[in-house]
Amino acid sequence: MDTSGRSVPGAQAVARAARLLRLVTASGEDGATVQSLARSADLSRSTVHRLLSALRVEGLVDRDEESARWMPGPELFLMGAVAAARYDITALARDIVRSLAVKTEESAFLSVRRADETVCLVREEGSFPIRSFVLSEGVRFPLGVASAGLAILSFLPDHDVDAYLERHPELSERWGRTHGLAPLRRRLTETKERGYAVNPGLIVEGSWGMGAAVFDRNGRPEWALSLTGVEFRFGPDRRAQLGRTLMAHAHQLSSRISTRTGH
Repeated sequence: MDTSGRSVPGAQAVARAARLLRLVTASGEDGATVQSLARSADLSRSTVHRLLSALRVEGLVDRDEESARWMPGPELFLMGAVAAARYDITALARDIVRSLAVKTEESAFLSVRRADETVCLVREEGSFPIRSFVLSEGVRFPLGVASAGLAILSFLPDHDVDAYLERHPELSERWGRTHGLAPLRRRLTETKERGYAVNPGLIVEGSWGMGAAVFDRNGRPEWALSLTGVEFRFGPDRRAQLGRTLMAHAHQLSSRISTRTGH
């Protein structure tokens, strides 16, 4: 994420408001309380209430009078509809994600890169009855943590990877020692050599993930397809088979994106 704007007057207030918008949006249909937003944003309740009130005047958030919970506002819907024409590839990808779930019997996902994070856009359930619920629509992870973000980060230029790791020394503190600089760089190298990422239960014990980067017309890894499931479904032999299937579907989606008109 570009930090140069921090010297711009008002940048801190904009950053705080944007953080709240992301948190409100991630809270889903039930909305979020001021208390939970203040805790997640590491801000005082009075600051959060003041920012939310300003955002409400602009129609960017709304407040349910009965529950006192905050939810996305109508202006966000309008903005999102316009932005979707440029950024949303879910219509292009949904049948590919569904095919991935059908062929592997695991839960399949499409995630998009947003600055230093990935955001899940599409989830398709596999037919295997035991599932992992680490990932669903709207869930965000830092790059390099979940398999989708690991796949994307692996195929970014080296200087972008170095800059990202310098910006985020907190990864190991938040996500455990396996996300320290040395083990993370080792996983990035393995992912690039293998072609797909493997997350061996590093977020939730017993819940494995695999991811493959999806590229734009300029060869930038801007999305990823991923699979999640329980550990015993990801043995070495089947893992190789899943990796081939995953990369084939990622290549299909990359090709579809590159030939889309107007992108």
